[in-house]
Amino acid sequence: MCCRRFLPLLLVLVPLLGEPARGEVILARVHSVIHPISAELMLDTLREADASGAAAVVFELSTPGGLMSSTREITTAILAARTPVVVWVAPDGAQNASAGFYVLLAADVAAMAPNANTGAAHPVGGQGEDLQGTLGEKVEQDAAANIRALAGRTGRNVQLAEQAVVESRSFTAREALDGKLIEIIAATLPELLQALDGRKVRKGDREITLQTAGATVREVELAPLRKLLAWLAHPNIAYILLMLGSLGLYIELTHPGAIFPGVVGGICLILAFFALSVLPVNVAGLALLGLALVFFIAEIKVVSHGLLAAGGVLSLVLGSLMLFKTADAVLQVSLEIIVSLVVFTVAVVGFLLFMVLKARQAPVSTGREGLLTERGTARTPLAPRGKVFVHGELWDAESPEPVAVGESVEIVAIHNLTLEVRPLRARASV
Repeated sequence: MCCRRFLPLLLVLVPLLGEPARGEVILARVHSVIHPISAELMLDTLREADASGAAAVVFELSTPGGLMSSTREITTAILAARTPVVVWVAPDGAQNASAGFYVLLAADVAAMAPNANTGAAHPVGGQGEDLQGTLGEKVEQDAAANIRALAGRTGRNVQLAEQAVVESRSFTAREALDGKLIEIIAATLPELLQALDGRKVRKGDREITLQTAGATVREVELAPLRKLLAWLAHPNIAYILLMLGSLGLYIELTHPGAIFPGVVGGICLILAFFALSVLPVNVAGLALLGLALVFFIAEIKVVSHGLLAAGGVLSLVLGSLMLFKTADAVLQVSLEIIVSLVVFTVAVVGFLLFMVLKARQAPVSTGREGLLTERGTARTPLAPRGKVFVHGELWDAESPEPVAVGESVEIVAIHNLTLEVRPLRARASV
């Protein structure tokens, strides 16, 4: 009975005394642009850690930036997690810019490798340009408020964190540590776990004491399909696949029966759409790329004196530049890749159009027109009617001059199914 009286008091006092966090440490490496796939890995890791009662979660982070929407998902999940979260900018020399800086400051414990750098979190436009006017001010103020909230939650340097957003300031690991943006500098994972040991972390109304020295580390990796998608979900890869797929489809439509370009193009298009499903696609840009394909195909069918082809090239360039809508330059297609693929596509389409026009100007070699001026051999005497052998077939024929068996003749006209011929000797004597 005595124990039961003090049980409610114990339940209140234990959180205040600090809960030791025991168990394994879960490690997830995020070395990519921050997009829905990397966000999914981090969210799954946090859910697994909460479910298994892990001592801590360590995210090894190296990123040039990414989508703000995915970044907010990650930071929200970190704040809501019951498990202490450590974000470690590593390996040595790693970059953690833009969106990655927000993730770093959302962590319960922030750490960096000795030669890593972080910061440069100023919001930019879709092509990497500065946002001007009222829109630019709104975006900047929203980003600054977000970083102040994240930094203030753990007692980090709010003013210095805001400078990374407003002034695009970057920090080395030593500068970040001295400026109280991070808590630990560690070159290796064992060194990081040793430095974390005994550190107190507050999660909600609980204060947790980390016990990570010598803890078992379990790494969480992307499933093979997610690895493929993460690789595909890079703007440059998605754009290349989209262009190659469209080019293969164009070749197949203009040269039916080629098969190989159609098969390869179809696979590339499906993979491209798979990647575009997780990237911030601009519908107008995608529509312009589709319009370019329509114009190129129509140029073969319609005599436009090159206007449709010119419209296709213009649509191709504009669609490529507008394909992705995002405020982060790292999620834009490289200008060098756009120029290279546009030049290559125009060269291929131009060559195919030249071959089509050349084929149109060539003499007809099939049907009625194809028989005219052809040569054959008389199989029976022609006086004036008989049989001639042309193109592997026997035809009724008549000649204004007598023709002996085996003599060569030339077709000069066709009347229904009867050929009008003349002996080649007669032509030679003219």
